[in-house]
Amino acid sequence: MHMAGKTISKSSSDLNSDERRSCQRVPVRVPVKVRHQGGEHGGLTRDLSSSGIFLYSESEMKAGAKLELVIMLPPAMGLGPGGWTLCEASIVRVEKSDGRHVGVAATIDRIASLPEIT
Repeated sequence: MHMAGKTISKSSSDLNSDERRSCQRVPVRVPVKVRHQGGEHGGLTRDLSSSGIFLYSESEMKAGAKLELVIMLPPAMGLGPGGWTLCEASIVRVEKSDGRHVGVAATIDRIASLPEIT
C-alpha cells in the first residue's frame, strides 16, 4: 500500500479477517428474505455493515453465488434512513452451523431502498 510517500506492506500472515474488511460489522439480528437460484426463503442476520453481511439460512448455498436480500435495515446502521431495503450480494463463504442451518458470509454489491407501502 502506498500512502503519502511511504509504502506500507503486510504479509498475508499479518492480516486477519477483520483487517481485510473495508467496514466494521455490527451485530444486528433481523429477519431477511433470501432470493437464490429462483427460490425464496427466510433467514436471520448475525451482523452487517455497508459492505457485507453474515446470515443464517436453511437453504444450501455455495461460495460465488449471487443473492438478492430483502431486509429491514435499522436507521442506526448509517446506511441511509433505514427501512425496507433490497441488497444484491455475492457469497464469499458458507459455514455449516448445525443440522438445519448454514452460515453465509457475503459482500454487498448494491443497496436500494424499497418504497414504503401504505
